[in-house]
Amino acid sequence: MAAAQAEDLKINTTSTKPIDGQKTGTSGLRKKTNVFTGENYLANWIQSLFNSLGDEVKGKTIGLGGDGRYFNKQAAQIIIKMAAANGVKKVLVGHNAIMATPAMSALIRRRKLYGGLIMSASHNPGGPKEDWGIKFNYSSGEPAPERITDAIYKYTQSIKELKTADLPDIDLAKIGNNKFGGFEVEVIDSVTDYLATLKEVFDFPTLKEFVGRKDFSFCFDAMNAVTGAYAAPIFVNELGADKNVVMNGVPKEDFGGGHPDPNLTYAKELVDICWGDNGPDFGAASDGDGDRNMILGKKFFITPSDSVAMIAANADAIPYFKSGLKGVARSMPTSAALDRVAKKQNLTFFEVPTGWKFFGNLMDAGKCSVCGEESFGTGSDHVREKDGLWAVLAWLSILAKKNKGKKDGAGLFTVEDVAKEHWATYGRNFFSRYDYEGVESEGANKMVEHLEEVIAKSKKGDKLGEYTLETADQFDYTDPIDGSVAKKQGVRFIFDDGSRIVFRLSGTGSAGATVRMYIEQYSDDTSKHGLDAQEALGPIIKTALQVSKLQEFTGRDKPTVIT
Repeated sequence: MAAAQAEDLKINTTSTKPIDGQKTGTSGLRKKTNVFTGENYLANWIQSLFNSLGDEVKGKTIGLGGDGRYFNKQAAQIIIKMAAANGVKKVLVGHNAIMATPAMSALIRRRKLYGGLIMSASHNPGGPKEDWGIKFNYSSGEPAPERITDAIYKYTQSIKELKTADLPDIDLAKIGNNKFGGFEVEVIDSVTDYLATLKEVFDFPTLKEFVGRKDFSFCFDAMNAVTGAYAAPIFVNELGADKNVVMNGVPKEDFGGGHPDPNLTYAKELVDICWGDNGPDFGAASDGDGDRNMILGKKFFITPSDSVAMIAANADAIPYFKSGLKGVARSMPTSAALDRVAKKQNLTFFEVPTGWKFFGNLMDAGKCSVCGEESFGTGSDHVREKDGLWAVLAWLSILAKKNKGKKDGAGLFTVEDVAKEHWATYGRNFFSRYDYEGVESEGANKMVEHLEEVIAKSKKGDKLGEYTLETADQFDYTDPIDGSVAKKQGVRFIFDDGSRIVFRLSGTGSAGATVRMYIEQYSDDTSKHGLDAQEALGPIIKTALQVSKLQEFTGRDKPTVIT
């Protein structure tokens, strides 16, 4: 070990060697927790990040925080000491190392930080035997661009030494400044900057008035994840809701033993409450790091694909959009409900690959105001991440506007009413996603190869089941802003009636592959809009399974999750 002095700090240099498996994507690096806690695994990645940033980061201020999962507090101490050793001037770290992903994006933008580190594995479980993750967001609050993530990976393959400042551990439970020569660590309130941003987007007095109605009730499930730190300050302190509206509101290192993914399967506790005879008028949930959301009404589910379309269609309920929408965008697998809003309202529309960075490019260019993914991610250009609590407040804003002037007890315009009004105007895109989690990679890849063979042999007019093929392809995307090309982003079968079947492989978990099958069927027949989605989609689901031979390749006779 070698030691050096830098601005009153003692810098220790220790030798290390490359560790396999540190390839970094826009969602950062995710592995099992016990991998990250292995010798130098996290330190190698952090040093490689600072190596990739070079002189650019020296003398700058960065943010640090995460979703509250196991190992975050220990990791924060490692990161702080390595930041000091690599020339960072100041670290703003969230209280108890808490910082929701959209809150970090807001912090970077409001305080004009160089960037920020987010300790999260998103919606994946937490704990000693579960998942952990780390990612870097850049100066606009957006996930690191590929030039940075590629450089990180390159450095992880040749790293030889680690730099660490000789500092005491920071008391992350105590808000305030900690100075060590020319280096400073400030423990900050995790909510303040984010709340200030939300107040620039929404009319909080109007929301408070609506939430205070005696005939309105709602429930928010924080799933023992990061939004538990934000829910009470926003819904209770700011909007005046009863404290009991927040359930599972204490962030826990293992998320209370749950899977913090806000869907009908993993948020079953909330779903059961909303489907109860005395269920609330409005229900919502967010995920591990606060960037995803689920919206429910009384015995009613709003698909994420419909949610982004309905928010865009009702954007006049949100003051931030008083000048109109610059444009709208969705990920390719997301249903075409947003397309129909864009067409009717003459809005610029974009279809992009899965990955929030594609929306970020459009937003930075001033071409997109509202965007969303079918994977429970919705957001706008107030930050550069999807934002779960933003979506909840957007829906409360829509309900407040629809009920403006209605007296208490006169009958609410409900979540279901918003949906039915929307479908009557734009038609309904019945949509579902089947997730087959933890599939052996070999079988999943063979299924994709089979689908590519089907595409190669297909032509317009072919019949697949009862559906007539319009086109079939692997979705490729050329970014209209920077010209970058993303190839093979999902297998698509598009039919002449607007129906679609899409297949994608996802590797965001720390083990195995997830096969995602997306099914969509459009109908402008209002008499059919009340059908259960699984019933309406029955024929096309059957066709999708037959065409893909999914059961044969994966050995799965049913999905892990249906949304």
